[in-house]
Amino acid sequence: MTYKMIVLDLDDTLLRDDHTISTRTKKALMTAQQQGVKVVLASGRPTYGMNKIAEELKLKEYGSFILSFNGAKIIDVQTKKEHFSSTLTPDMVHRLYELSQAEGVSIHTYVEDWIITENEHPYTLKEGEITGLPIKKVASFVESVTGPVVKVLMVENPEKLIKVEEKLKKEFAGTLSIMRSKPYFLEFLEEGVTKGSSLNTLIQTLGIERDEVIAMGDSYNDLAMIEFAGLGVAMGNAPDDIKEVADYVTDSNMNDGVAKVVEKFILAKVSK
Repeated sequence: MTYKMIVLDLDDTLLRDDHTISTRTKKALMTAQQQGVKVVLASGRPTYGMNKIAEELKLKEYGSFILSFNGAKIIDVQTKKEHFSSTLTPDMVHRLYELSQAEGVSIHTYVEDWIITENEHPYTLKEGEITGLPIKKVASFVESVTGPVVKVLMVENPEKLIKVEEKLKKEFAGTLSIMRSKPYFLEFLEEGVTKGSSLNTLIQTLGIERDEVIAMGDSYNDLAMIEFAGLGVAMGNAPDDIKEVADYVTDSNMNDGVAKVVEKFILAKVSK
C-alpha cells in the first residue's frame, strides 16, 4: 500500500514528554513531505496551541491541515481557512456547568483566546501549560459564556472522572460526543464529532482513500481515527485497550515511535 497521508496526535504521540519533536522524528516527517505525503496534526488542543508545531514541520509550505479541538475544526494551514467547524450552544454549555457542580468536578472552556474557568484547578493550569493559552478566572462561568463554544472540558482526578464519564455518556447518548483526551480531561463536543469523523471529511475533500492514511495516537480521543485509518497505529505508551484495536503498535513517544512507523511504512518502500 502506498500511503498518502500521516495523521498525528500531538501530546504523548508526536511530542516527547518535554513537548518537543525528536530529531529523528522530524527528519522522517520532513522527508515524507518532500516525497508528497501529507502530514496532518490532529489534537484535542485549540488551534492556537498547534500552530507552533505546524510551523516547525513546515505544514504551510506543504499545503497541509490541522484538526484541532478533537476534530471540531479543520484548518488549512496555508490559507487559514476553516474547512469545518462545530460548536456547542450556550444552553448546552450552561447545562454542562450545572452537571459539573452536581458531580463535584471542575469545568473550563474556550472563549476567544482564553481558557475560561471559575476555579483554577491544577488540571486547568496543566491545560494552560500544554496549549499556551492564558487562563481567565471569572466570577460566573455561565455569564461568561454567551455565545457558541467549540468544546468543554471537565477536569478531575482520573478515578473520579471515569465515573462521571460513564454517567454522562448515558445521559447524553445521541446528543454529545464525550471522550477522554487524557485520564484527567473529559471532553464534550457536538454529537458525531471526533478526530475520525473530521479525518473522513478531510480526505474526501482531498480525494484520498482511507486505505491510504496512517493515523497514530495514544489515547481515547484518538480511537476513532485509529479505527478509521487504513493503518491505525497505537503508541507503545498507549493503554492496552487502545493497542488492541490498532492495526499496528509502535514504540513509545520517548523512543521515536512515530519515526519508526514513517520509516517502515513510507520511507523504506520509497527507497526500494
